[in-house]
Amino acid sequence: MTKEVLYGKTLAELQGLCTELGLPRFVAKQIADWLYRKGVRSIDEMTNLSKSTRAILASRFELGLHAPERVDESADGTKKYLYRTAEDEFVESAYIPDGERATLCVSSQAGCRMGCKFCATARLGLRHSLSVCDILNQIASLPEREGLTNVVFMGMGESLDNIDAVLRALDIMTSEWGFGWSPTRITLSTAGVGRELRRFLDSTQVHLAISLHNPFHEEREAIMPIERAYPIEGLIDILRDYDFTHQRRVSFEYIVMSGLNDSPRHIKGLCRLLNGVKCRINLIRFHKIPDSPYFSPDSDKMIAFRDALTSRGIMTTIRASRGEDIKAACGLLSAERKK
Repeated sequence: MTKEVLYGKTLAELQGLCTELGLPRFVAKQIADWLYRKGVRSIDEMTNLSKSTRAILASRFELGLHAPERVDESADGTKKYLYRTAEDEFVESAYIPDGERATLCVSSQAGCRMGCKFCATARLGLRHSLSVCDILNQIASLPEREGLTNVVFMGMGESLDNIDAVLRALDIMTSEWGFGWSPTRITLSTAGVGRELRRFLDSTQVHLAISLHNPFHEEREAIMPIERAYPIEGLIDILRDYDFTHQRRVSFEYIVMSGLNDSPRHIKGLCRLLNGVKCRINLIRFHKIPDSPYFSPDSDKMIAFRDALTSRGIMTTIRASRGEDIKAACGLLSAERKK
């Protein structure tokens, strides 16, 4: 009989489980501590639980954690890990060391149904959304986990298209009984699933990154089909109802594509669109994918675009490209592996 996965359950779920099994409620806190703080790899390692309790748990549950199946290492030190999911698909996550910082880019779905024209993941379509365990396993089973400083939900998939599992994962990551991380260590990226954006903003204090890529409705729709359902103007209106002046921040990701979204007209459009929103823009060089008609401008044009926005009062940076030689850079994750 297939056992139920224990890793990824919230404290409330563990308390309900203990009640169901006839165990004291305090056992739930002990289980959470073993899972999320002490990082055990088996139920038998939960040594402050009685043998009978461990036997009851082991008869019905397994942890559900598993090591990555493959790692590719870039010349710049970035590592791309391949994980098999519970539904026998694959996802990739990218580990990016940078001095005293070490960031993990995690996936929330195997594939993606958003259809963005510049993204390799979109070409897979949506295979399935990840479970809480599949999301957290990318962190828990990371060989460099102890040195990790930041996590960004910028890997494969649209985070808000899998909001139930993502919110539960964030709860575990930021709760005292879970990982105990500050929300400021985490950023969630979305192309803009408007119906779920307010729920995310009301439920967490983690940072938000919006995939923008063009300030004009028709042009954004041509490269991001989600614009038809959730126009960027509407997303900005939602953001205006929230305070981003203290710990939490909102940023906009902008993949720069030569001749497509890098003109003075686009600079003016961005300034108009984001007027009054406390934010920053991260410019990202377009990374070429097969048969794509898009190209990245050269470094001088990227710098000029950045400086023009900064001079108009929008803090703008150019994100360093990491892991392109192993297809771990922005927009390149695809996990296209044969079983």
